[in-house]
Amino acid sequence: MTEKLKYRLLTGPDDKAFCEKVSKALEEGYELYGSPSITFDGKKCIVAQAVVLKSSAYQ
Repeated sequence: MTEKLKYRLLTGPDDKAFCEKVSKALEEGYELYGSPSITFDGKKCIVAQAVVLKSSAYQ
């Protein structure tokens, strides 16, 4: 089993796939950390969300 990172920054276009990526991380024991960020790259909106492992998931 691969050891999970305690912190991850999820990024991608603001679309269903990004929401699924965040949802999967939550199912794996991560929780949201801070507010999401959004920027525009000239063509599309790019979003970012930090997640951290719940302390009980890695103790």
